[in-house]
Amino acid sequence: MKAPKLPTKKPKPPGTPPWRFPIWYFVLMLVTLWVWQEMFSNLTVRTIPYSQFKMHLARREVVAVQISEGDITGKIDPKPMHAGTNVVGGVSNLVSTLTNLESAGTNIVVVVVATPAGTNAPAPVSAEPGPVSPLARFFKRTPAAPSAPPTEPFVFRTVRVEDPKLVDQLQLVGVPFAGMRPGLLTQFLMAWVLPLGLMVALWIFISRKMGGASGGILSFGKSKAKLFVENATGVTFEDVAGCDEAKVELQEVVDFLKNPDRYKSLGARIPKGVLLVGPPGTGKTLLGRAVAGEAKVPFFSLSGSDFVEMFVGVGASRVRDLFVQAKAKAPCIVFIDELDAIGRQRGVHMGGGSDEREQTLNQLLVEMDGFEANVGVILLAATNRPEILDRALLRPGRFDRQVLVDAPDADGREAILKVHAKNKPLDGKVDLRRIAQATPGFSGADLANTLNEAALMAARRKVDVINQADLEEAVEKVVAGPERRGRRLNELERRRVAYHETGHALVAAHSEGADSVHKISIIPRGRAALGYTMQLPTEDQFLQTRAQLLGRIRGLLGGRAAEEIVFGEVTTGAENDLDRATALARQMVTMFGMNDRLGLSHTAQRQTSFLGGPESGPQRDCSEQTAREVDEEVKKILEEAYREAKELLTRQREQLESVTVELLRRETLDAPAFYQLIGQPVPAFPSRPTTRDPASPVDVAVAQTTPPPLPGVER
Repeated sequence: MKAPKLPTKKPKPPGTPPWRFPIWYFVLMLVTLWVWQEMFSNLTVRTIPYSQFKMHLARREVVAVQISEGDITGKIDPKPMHAGTNVVGGVSNLVSTLTNLESAGTNIVVVVVATPAGTNAPAPVSAEPGPVSPLARFFKRTPAAPSAPPTEPFVFRTVRVEDPKLVDQLQLVGVPFAGMRPGLLTQFLMAWVLPLGLMVALWIFISRKMGGASGGILSFGKSKAKLFVENATGVTFEDVAGCDEAKVELQEVVDFLKNPDRYKSLGARIPKGVLLVGPPGTGKTLLGRAVAGEAKVPFFSLSGSDFVEMFVGVGASRVRDLFVQAKAKAPCIVFIDELDAIGRQRGVHMGGGSDEREQTLNQLLVEMDGFEANVGVILLAATNRPEILDRALLRPGRFDRQVLVDAPDADGREAILKVHAKNKPLDGKVDLRRIAQATPGFSGADLANTLNEAALMAARRKVDVINQADLEEAVEKVVAGPERRGRRLNELERRRVAYHETGHALVAAHSEGADSVHKISIIPRGRAALGYTMQLPTEDQFLQTRAQLLGRIRGLLGGRAAEEIVFGEVTTGAENDLDRATALARQMVTMFGMNDRLGLSHTAQRQTSFLGGPESGPQRDCSEQTAREVDEEVKKILEEAYREAKELLTRQREQLESVTVELLRRETLDAPAFYQLIGQPVPAFPSRPTTRDPASPVDVAVAQTTPPPLPGVER
């Protein structure tokens, strides 16, 4: 079978200008020509006042006149004045003054006397008795030296003034005159080009406001995918750590893009679609960019929400446009983040927006595996909710392969810390392995945030390197929130918090299978935590026994038990402890089969959510009688665990008092100090944790049902 040829673009012949909009060049040429004509006319034509034009007209120096709607243009041939003539203020000033005086109602008699050549005697000016106006005072002052009048003919322009007698004066003097229209080019630009240009500019402005910065009204159906050409992603598999199994699965995609002939010769075909599934922050998007960076092919990146619009048919149009662009760049990779935005199961949602989403999904299904072969385009998608995706999207031929990108284990966390620590100055005594073991359940994004917080703390202390204390403090800040030393507690509340946290730690230390105590603190953190006890497992756990779960419940109830033993009453500080203990006891009864009365029956169904969390707790799947029995058994487990915690603390009352006194003095106790006070060795972390099979369904189920082994935060 001969491999089909991939579409290629025809190169442009050399010397072809990259003009895309010739109409704009034509408009620019017209505007340039118009500006040149206006500048040339302004340089060759002299602009004069209308009064000066009337003066030249009275002296019969105007040769020709052209009258337009707003201007008067023409030619003036000035006549030389008689030698020795001396007129005060010049003829122009005299005419202007007489006009103003006539309008003011003042009677002025001006006598012009010709003096012999060479004398400077001014012409006498006399006025009839009457009020002296400011204009009359003007003639008593010495006039400024007049500028030299023009002697050569020149072309003039003046602004037209409403003068009904102008035509009669022109006919009386005998000056030829004519009407004038604007130039053809000026009329064309002012009447057509300028209005159309304003309309186009207004249309573009409105379209950008309505369509956003990435597209206008006419580009609703265009794809919003960002194109990274070849190695422009800047990410390879060396920059991705903590998900080795996922990288092995994706390595086949990279190898196919590099060596397609080797696979085609054996009749193999690469999966058309690869779906990356995992919780948020585990590196799904980073893996997609790394695949493109390794294969060195064009990489289209967009989100599932980019297809959805309020207009019907826009999403399907964008899907078509995306694959047209991708086929033009083939071989290439198309990465769609948050696929569940358009890939939800069809027919289960109500509302007007569901039809548009289903049309978009139908078009995506056709493009991936429709009648026309899709050659050279590999679709990568990421989601954290695979249970809601449509079955037609997950069948072979579309998304043939699903790659699980889970939270990393201790080895993966250490590798991720090393990747993010490359550009950070670390102290030589920093133990990243210890930080990796202290952060079970952390994703890659959480670890990156932890290192960033440690760098900020080091910068706040104005030091040059990041030490181990900065990293440990950053872990506590990410888990429990920032310290709030400004929250003032009275002495009685402070003692209650200290006994509460000491009770947690002592019960955990003396319970078989419980997680080891890492740190105790009575410094308030976050919004509501007045203190906390941090417990860490000595290794990654994926299966837990009934004894371990009961030990965890006893540890959660140890704080309330200590308060009751010491003070004889309890407070509201155990709310979070009771919530977590009750949820764990209910799971033991309804889902894990760890109860003799109900036996092996499964009386609760898990909500279909890959992420888990409080919003997707188990749903009851039993009768009212069975539900009543479940409540009784849960209550029995909690009461028995609480009784055992009180008995343990009563026996260890001396340790309870000594640890509490030391905690009140120091406010924080680490693991070595705590275990030294109770006379026990500090639990050691193994050099390498026990690995597991990532495909084991039992491990996956337990990981989804068991809360992550993060430190407890008690209020």
